[in-house]
Amino acid sequence: MNPLLVFPLLLATVTSAQMIQEQGCFRPYQDNQPAQHSRASLYGGQQEFSLALLNAINKVMPKENLFFSPYSTYHALLIAYFMAGGQTEQYLKKVLRLGENQGKSDIYAAYKLDKFMTKFIASNNSLYEFTSANKIYVSNETQIRQCVQNDFTDELESFPFKTNPEQCRLSINNWVETTTHHMIKDLLPAGTIDASTSLVLVNAAYFKGIWENKFNPNLTKPEIFYVSPTKQIMVDMMHVEGTFKHDVSETLGAHILELPYQGDNISMYVLLPPFSNTEDSIDATLKNLNIENFKTVVNRNSLISRTVQVALPKFSLETTVELVPVLESLGVGNLFKENANFHTLTDDTVSVGEGIHKARIEINENGAHAAAATAFLSWRMGDDEEPPIQFRCDKPFVYLIYNANTHTILFTGVFRRP
Repeated sequence: MNPLLVFPLLLATVTSAQMIQEQGCFRPYQDNQPAQHSRASLYGGQQEFSLALLNAINKVMPKENLFFSPYSTYHALLIAYFMAGGQTEQYLKKVLRLGENQGKSDIYAAYKLDKFMTKFIASNNSLYEFTSANKIYVSNETQIRQCVQNDFTDELESFPFKTNPEQCRLSINNWVETTTHHMIKDLLPAGTIDASTSLVLVNAAYFKGIWENKFNPNLTKPEIFYVSPTKQIMVDMMHVEGTFKHDVSETLGAHILELPYQGDNISMYVLLPPFSNTEDSIDATLKNLNIENFKTVVNRNSLISRTVQVALPKFSLETTVELVPVLESLGVGNLFKENANFHTLTDDTVSVGEGIHKARIEINENGAHAAAATAFLSWRMGDDEEPPIQFRCDKPFVYLIYNANTHTILFTGVFRRP
């Protein structure tokens, strides 16, 4: 079996287990309302995890366009963490940057609150769409702990993998396609689910946002994009002029621009290194994009409101990442080894299959649709006669879609060529 994941993360395992009757895996939390602060604690390390993941994927794919959802990857690993025990659990807790003083019950309580809040906001917000959902597909012949069934009633689905693997594959694909509003189709190719499949973990995340300052379609026109100092390609370039948060970071070696979406919670941040030494400047910017510098970027008080003339490529791309070597480089330890410990799920030995992440994004004049550095002088506020700043994304740049409400990085990537 060769399990695949397209758009968020898919982890597939083969296992059998003994049924153990318990009321809940993660006491003391059962049906009580978790504390409000617990949601923030769930994502306390998500930014750092996301930046580490971005750097790790960039090392594996150094010359390619990148796009993925660290939020989705984080959630799939979080479900694996809930199922894990022993050293595997500790590896995952460290990789996810979960608090040392947080017990599993605390993290589970935060997960339940976040799940409720995400659904509540999605059902009461008309300015943008963001949803995230987890599924734990279990073979109907696999016995799992009763407490897992009690704690994950919405996520668990019992499937006849052994007797009808093809129908199970189509059902999972259908759920992913529906959850991502048809952006991710055919998640699992034929043959990836077979009679030996016992467990499939999936997270699907979806975002659709409208620019606060829309680009005028009549101004979009073919222009030069400098792939490198010596290579040029034509691209449809969008244009807009408006008041944007902007800065020049000497530390990151990049110009910074915030492109907010309607709703005031989610923004795209563009990090644009200078033209000179373009091929090296992306890596330099990413190397310096640590958690302290990132917090400065997304701190709106640190950016300056200026009149900016923005030129941004109109593009659509899909990226597939083989996550096993990437996550192993981040320290998941034995997660993908035969000696992985999943004793929260079962007393039997469980081995985890491949994890592949696939994400898709569309950037156009209306907004973004996603299913998933050189020293400068800082510009200061000037008078009304000062000419607008030119922010031309006609060379490789880094971009991140950030939720200021949850302080999470939803999607991120590097655009290197049309």
